[in-house]
Amino acid sequence: MKRVLAVRQDNNGDVLLTGPALRAIATEARVSLLCSPRGAGAARLLPGVSDVMVWEAAWIDADPKPVSADDVGAFVADVRSRSFDEAVIFTSFHQSPLPTALLLRMATVPRVGAISIDYPGSLLDVRHLVHDDMHEVERALSLAKAMRYALPPGDDGRLAISDVPAETKLGASGYVVVHPGATVPARAWSPERNAELVRRLLSEGHDVVVTGSACERSLTSYVAGQNCRAVDLGGETTFAEFAAIVRDASVVVTGNTSAAHVAAATQTPVVSIFPPTIPALRFRPWMVEHVLLGDQEAPCAGCRARVCPIEGQPCLSGVTADIVASVVRRYIRDKEVA
Repeated sequence: MKRVLAVRQDNNGDVLLTGPALRAIATEARVSLLCSPRGAGAARLLPGVSDVMVWEAAWIDADPKPVSADDVGAFVADVRSRSFDEAVIFTSFHQSPLPTALLLRMATVPRVGAISIDYPGSLLDVRHLVHDDMHEVERALSLAKAMRYALPPGDDGRLAISDVPAETKLGASGYVVVHPGATVPARAWSPERNAELVRRLLSEGHDVVVTGSACERSLTSYVAGQNCRAVDLGGETTFAEFAAIVRDASVVVTGNTSAAHVAAATQTPVVSIFPPTIPALRFRPWMVEHVLLGDQEAPCAGCRARVCPIEGQPCLSGVTADIVASVVRRYIRDKEVA
């Protein structure tokens, strides 16, 4: 089989959204996935990926290290040593594939394809163009198709993960996962609203698990509550363990972040509190039951702000703990009936 380098250098959620396209490539090639450190956890769980390369792209990472000639040179040498037959560079709508394409050309990769609005010169052999109103999963699959790869018969293009623990440290299921954090603060509900929701759900007798990364421990502790009646797993799980926690939940409450895509990959319903900083049409939970909350028609929609500059984040002001709790109750009731 030919050797293909697939590139998706962003966070875990973005890597998960590329999964169906990677499965398409894997029908005809051995796939190596190049990702950033922030996406490595998800990359290692994707079906169809034979091996994972981890390298930070300074033009994509949210908090990049300074560019180092030695580091870039070592990366180019590593890619050259692997003798790839071609490379497919996956990006979001606001990212350029051309810096990566330049490095891959320096590494003598003979055929390179990507979606690029900008003129690529000799950097791309396949320059694919798509319209803006396309979900990220469809965007990636469209590029794979342009590179002559298609999903196999019977693969419906859902998100999928593998190598997830069969059991979790909780030893239970049917709880509500509340995931309050996000890499980009403007894409999450406020800590105060998350904490209010947890109190409301606990008062109604629901089991609640609060999740987050190691750097979000103070946030998850606050949201779980001082009396620790909610289970606080902030910083306590690997990505695979987190996926298992999500899989066994009745419903997941989260902002526009990777937890929503993990839920989609495990077919767990999502209450998606989605600020319109980027279009929901492109990043909403994919092929999973979900409810989208937030004013998608707000005047500032599409602002791409990392931190909301407006007091009170008005695009989410109408999303109350009462509203979210009512949606959660509906999902729990539907699951009990089923």
